[in-house]
Amino acid sequence: MFSLIHVSESLEIPTYYLIISLVIVFCLFWIFIRTKNKKLSRELSLDLSLIIMISGFIGARLLHVGYENLDYYLHDPIKILFFWDGGFVFFGGAILAAAFSLIFLKLKSPRLTTTYLDLFAPVLSFSYSAGRLACLMAGCCYGRYCNLPWSVAGRHPTQIYASLWELGVLCILLRIDSIPPKERRLVFLKRTGVVFYLWMVLHSSGRLVMESFRDDFRGPSWGLSISSWMSLLLIFIGLILIYKAQETKPKVSAS
Repeated sequence: MFSLIHVSESLEIPTYYLIISLVIVFCLFWIFIRTKNKKLSRELSLDLSLIIMISGFIGARLLHVGYENLDYYLHDPIKILFFWDGGFVFFGGAILAAAFSLIFLKLKSPRLTTTYLDLFAPVLSFSYSAGRLACLMAGCCYGRYCNLPWSVAGRHPTQIYASLWELGVLCILLRIDSIPPKERRLVFLKRTGVVFYLWMVLHSSGRLVMESFRDDFRGPSWGLSISSWMSLLLIFIGLILIYKAQETKPKVSAS
């Protein structure tokens, strides 16, 4: 793995944070372009992006601290702030970011909440796919030992599995998003919000598969890892939302 980039004898750059930083910059630029193309509020989109970044960071850190390694941080609480040492859980960030984002949208633009969910869905999908490559470089989120030809350091490259699956999800979302809602063949795809709901189902399905190969410490387990339970919950919620979308009249978006 390449956890550090040696710039000089006194300067090393963590590969994980470098990749994540580049991904964030790209995603912000992409959100700006998508917002402009769909004729939505760029100010609202950038505010929402800031909310997602801050709440996502906090949520991902808190779930790691509170679930995966609570005893360690209770013994030395100041290390909760040592985020540069690693320790983030994607679903923790996703859940807190979703909660704050929905509150923000309900207050600022309740009629276009599902429109903004669709706006962000492909960008979130890309950020996850690229983010897993950062995990690969850092050597975290690794899989069980195996002797397969594509193994990395003798283990299942679960980071690559997750990244490739999410890349496929991204292609599906972009294909649907490229077709005007009224021209989509399936009735439920004509509704706003469905692109995001599909991401919930497809992402979580891939996460379930990837979790079955993981071998790093995942915290206490109740038959499945907490990420697997969360994946099952998101699949269930996503399917319900897709089903309900078939029973509602299409909304007129601002695009």
